[in-house]
Amino acid sequence: MELRHLRYFVAVAESLNFTKAAVRLRIAQPALSRQIQDLEEEIGVDLFMRSTRGVTLTAEGKLFLGEALEILKHASDAVEKTRALARGEYGELHVGYSPSPTVELLPPALGLFQKSAPRVTVRLHDLAGNELAEGLRDGTLELAVMQRSIGVNAVGLHFEPLHSYPICVAIAPAHPLAKLKAIPLHRLEMEKLVVFNRREYTDYHALLERVFKGMKQPPRIAVECDGASSMFTEIAAGRGVAILPQIFQKIVGPRLKLRPLTPAPAPQEIGIARSLTGDVTPAGEKFCTELRCVAAKLV
Repeated sequence: MELRHLRYFVAVAESLNFTKAAVRLRIAQPALSRQIQDLEEEIGVDLFMRSTRGVTLTAEGKLFLGEALEILKHASDAVEKTRALARGEYGELHVGYSPSPTVELLPPALGLFQKSAPRVTVRLHDLAGNELAEGLRDGTLELAVMQRSIGVNAVGLHFEPLHSYPICVAIAPAHPLAKLKAIPLHRLEMEKLVVFNRREYTDYHALLERVFKGMKQPPRIAVECDGASSMFTEIAAGRGVAILPQIFQKIVGPRLKLRPLTPAPAPQEIGIARSLTGDVTPAGEKFCTELRCVAAKLV
């Protein structure tokens, strides 16, 4: 049994006339009659009662009509969904992200994407840098919007930079350094540092190593935090200062001051990461296009 047999049967069942059904299907009426007979023989029941006055559906034919319509609809939906998937308009997209550094990029890009592809379900995964890298490598994530990884976290990944932010010092408003427009790096030699924990934020500690590379002594780490909220609290409480990209000023607001470092270290790059061996779907590519459009408008 093929789909064409079901289409032929439905045409006859809906018109209850072989001649009209043949015209609708654009095939010869004798050929249509043979196809229906073949279908009945394969199933082993009569689907139509034939008489000189025309044809009517048998009880079995009525049941088969409902089932045939469901099968044809399912087949049509499968074709349509597959074509929509190829156009990037259907499916499920798993995107990892670093919440704080991507606050200017991800929300507006996601909004634009959902308007253009409302039938694509985007699953966001808020993860630390090493977890994002692992998710991309094992295929759990299709894409990640994150800061550029360094060292082992960058292995097997392709990174496309979209925007960059100067590296700053985050300090409490009452801290003496808050009076400066820019903070010389050597002024941090005597400051206690509030940092993210090393186990989950390996990329952050690679950034610290890059920033403090030229200093005579290693930074004095006072507190290790599990996330941005606890870090902000520790800084506001006077437990120390932190090295953060400038984008964090938009997140923390007036609670803290972010001052640029001098001499300025290389800025923190934010962009799209993907696996070198992974397959990005058409929906994923469309999402990347929206990210690039948003990034192009950032100052």
